[in-house]
Amino acid sequence: MAGLRDCLPRLMVTIRSLLFWSLVYCYCWLCVSIHLLKLLWSIGKGPAQTFRRVAREQPPACLNDPSLGTHCYVRIKDSGLRFHYVAGGERGKPLMLLLHGFPEFWYSWRHQLREFKSEYRVVALDLRGYGETDAPIHRENYKLDCLITDIKDILDSLGYSKCVLIGHDWGGMIAWLIAICYPEMVMKLIVINFPHPNVFTEYILRHPAQLLKSSYYYFFQIPRFPEFMFSINDFKALKQLFTSHSTGIGRKGCRLTTEDLEAYIYVFSQPGALSGPINYYRNIFSCLPLKHHMVTTPTLLLWGEKDAFMEVEMAEVTKIYVKNYFRLTILSEASHWLQQDQPDIVNKLIWTFLKEETRKKD
Repeated sequence: MAGLRDCLPRLMVTIRSLLFWSLVYCYCWLCVSIHLLKLLWSIGKGPAQTFRRVAREQPPACLNDPSLGTHCYVRIKDSGLRFHYVAGGERGKPLMLLLHGFPEFWYSWRHQLREFKSEYRVVALDLRGYGETDAPIHRENYKLDCLITDIKDILDSLGYSKCVLIGHDWGGMIAWLIAICYPEMVMKLIVINFPHPNVFTEYILRHPAQLLKSSYYYFFQIPRFPEFMFSINDFKALKQLFTSHSTGIGRKGCRLTTEDLEAYIYVFSQPGALSGPINYYRNIFSCLPLKHHMVTTPTLLLWGEKDAFMEVEMAEVTKIYVKNYFRLTILSEASHWLQQDQPDIVNKLIWTFLKEETRKKD
């Protein structure tokens, strides 16, 4: 009887693991079936349009706007990868490090690059696999451990031991993990539209609505097909993410210009440019939930309530994982693309958080 009691917890863990992975793969193939139907429908309506791609050899002028900062590169000694970033503000000022989400790149922080360079050395990074940063071929090169180590090594290479760390979406996930694993590196943590990673993994299994909103996580598990679906109709799916009524920037938001959209399409239309970013998702289920999860850094969480991909309830739950000053601000008319959607409000909220004295919770 005692042996049975000892085996029962391990058996329950095994059963839960089997159920979890069964759910992942079943939902994965369901998503693939839906996208195959969409592809067939598109081909039926117009095969020439479906497979049309405009050649883009030169970047739009906005990507070389000097008011945004200087384009720089740094090669990390241990991994050998070369990272691209855009930096504004004087060297020697406190570092503000900006981590973008998917499918974005350094340019998603253009409003913040202009705003904070007066008092900070502002660095907007192209994460591993994005934009002009090197993109390793193998899926295993995009595990969370690699992404965390990248940020630590980049901080060292820039000559800083700590920073104000700001992340959106996937960049928010990485920012949470940096604050958990290397709290001494983060003076203040600001996350935009991404909950604490443990909140996300627990919430998605208990709330079918969030499971549906996160369906692309499962779709991206399939090799090559997601990259193809993004590229058809001259990257129509990419454009719609930022502009459609359901997922794009809202009516009251600061909409992307034609040149802004062209900048995104230029970056992601380069050969192999989608595989690295999608490989982030292909590793995520093997890395969560976390063993260590408490955050001890003063934290600001900003959230667009109209986020099409993340339910706002996750933002409220996140505070239980922060054992320090925590502030949550929800913007009622804002979308998932918050720092581009409402840049003036977001910048003001960040300034307020940076300038106020914060103290640990009792």
